[in-house]
Amino acid sequence: MSAPAKPARAAEMLYFLVAAFFLVYLLRYYLTGLGGPTLLAMTLVPVAFILFTLDSLRTNALYPKLGPLANQVIATVYVAVCLVVAVYMTVEYEAIGTVRAGIFSRTDLVIGTLMVALVMEYARKKYFALFVLNVLLILYTAYGWLVPGLFGHPGLGWTRVLSAMSVEMATGVFSRLPQLALTLIGSFMLVLSALRAFGCVDSILKAASRVAARSPHALPQAAVLGSFGVGMVSGSGAANAATTGSATIPAMIASGLPRVNAAAIETASSLGGQLMPPVMGISAFLMADFLGRSYFDVVARGYAPALIYYAGVTVGVYLLAARYRARTGAVSLAERISFSDGINLLAYLAVVAGLVVLMAVTGLPAMLAALRVFGWVTVPLSVIFVVTTYRTYRSWDLRRLAAPFRELVDGFAAMTTELTLLLATLSVMTGAFVITGIPTKVGFIMMEAAGVNLVAMILVAFVFGAIVGTGLPPAPTYVITVLVIAPPMIKAGVDPWVVHFFAFFLGVWGELTPPTSVTAAVAARIADASFMGTLLRALRLCVGLFVLMGAIFARPQLVVEPGVAQLGAFGLILVATVGIVFSLQASFSERRVRDLAARSALAGFSLVVLFHPSTELAVLAMVPIGALVGYWLVKGRTGVAVEEAGAV
Repeated sequence: MSAPAKPARAAEMLYFLVAAFFLVYLLRYYLTGLGGPTLLAMTLVPVAFILFTLDSLRTNALYPKLGPLANQVIATVYVAVCLVVAVYMTVEYEAIGTVRAGIFSRTDLVIGTLMVALVMEYARKKYFALFVLNVLLILYTAYGWLVPGLFGHPGLGWTRVLSAMSVEMATGVFSRLPQLALTLIGSFMLVLSALRAFGCVDSILKAASRVAARSPHALPQAAVLGSFGVGMVSGSGAANAATTGSATIPAMIASGLPRVNAAAIETASSLGGQLMPPVMGISAFLMADFLGRSYFDVVARGYAPALIYYAGVTVGVYLLAARYRARTGAVSLAERISFSDGINLLAYLAVVAGLVVLMAVTGLPAMLAALRVFGWVTVPLSVIFVVTTYRTYRSWDLRRLAAPFRELVDGFAAMTTELTLLLATLSVMTGAFVITGIPTKVGFIMMEAAGVNLVAMILVAFVFGAIVGTGLPPAPTYVITVLVIAPPMIKAGVDPWVVHFFAFFLGVWGELTPPTSVTAAVAARIADASFMGTLLRALRLCVGLFVLMGAIFARPQLVVEPGVAQLGAFGLILVATVGIVFSLQASFSERRVRDLAARSALAGFSLVVLFHPSTELAVLAMVPIGALVGYWLVKGRTGVAVEEAGAV
């Protein structure tokens, strides 16, 4: 074994040991709740950074420009500092929270500041835009007297700034956001890790490919179907793109679709992973926390918007694929569904059904529901895997038998570590926001700019959220946006559920904006296509997301209260979304004037269905939408011209 390989192998082994400790410690908490979430965060946030450091070391991603020895020394220092922080915070937990609350000792501040510095270093390496924003906010907190006008303030002392970012618990790196990552979100990541480790996600992709196997023209829908299935348990657009895209993008390209279009289809489909219950994106968990409601309350309201979004994507993909029907040919897709795939699909369905039933019917808290489903699924999958592996290889090879369990530990540690450190970074940001009063000041500006006009306020909020989303991932975009827009909008009479879902959609929309569209970047890389070209085409397919942002204000029943009223709003918005997608992408006539007239009429009726306050008139407007869409389905397809290769 070469010299450089030995440290990497040592880091690999050490990483797995720490990851196993991380998992066991969290399982203990999920089963007992001992110590509470604050103590859990004080103990495991440093452990999360140790895992991040060891993972970077084993993949040579810590500081690649430095030599192996320098990386090992730096990693050793980081691990030592984290151990000191974890031990000190655990031992001094009660004293910090009671005896010394508000009068923290110098040692408290030094230890807490060390953890803040490490979290900031994580942000610098992983989310540079967020790192820069945090640095500016910290400086603004301390030197606010340098800022003129409304945003100026006397400035806070560095002791107050550092304590707010570290040991005050209400804000900073040990506050409720990283606690949420370790508790509620972590329990759902446990379920996802089990599904991935035992091949359930791969079986979903195989089943989606088999659905489209009979027709290459239906092949793009395999990306939508696969992302829909994976999205129900992943909550991540980038994870969707990486898993489903690795199978669907090459197949779409092989069938004749241009690379950019194949990447755009996967991007739009994968983005739904942020929206699709029962495991929605991080922002959905944050929404439940902000509103003080159960996670299932968010899930119950999230299904309708997610289904509308996927319906819009499905129709858009169908219309896009129709343009290339003459160029697409047969392509070999996945192999046949095996017995083990059938078991995996049953396990996947059991997870989705189990989470919904336990949270909705029995009223079990979301974290306990996820833990129970994890046990129900992991035990039988483990037994089946061991028996099947032995019968196949006639050997008790421990390395082979341990593979999925090792992957479960590794995958869970990687995902939960990433979320914990990201939310710890967001806590630094939100702490600076809260103690300087920025949301109140921006809210005042919004109220002044919009006056009493709700539409103007919505537009101002959209512009603000869109600007934030250009530089930040969905979760921080949601947090910043909701902190700023929620108070003035709720004061203006908008239901809190509407405000929070609007901010939630803005966060998802931010995932489509450069330079932080990880989903589009992953899809474009797999397709070897243009990143910007992928984004521009994906935007047309994601029009349903824009529709939802406006629709929840006109039809708030969609998210305010699940029930009959929600179903009515769902039907109206669904029809309007389909009409708008057709108006943007379908061709009704070879004559440009007639085609434009038909599209304009379709768009007009769709807007009436979407926004008109009279429900009766909105229902009547659905009739011409159905007629125009039906006309295209019967006759319009024959006139659709195949795009020239130069337009691709």
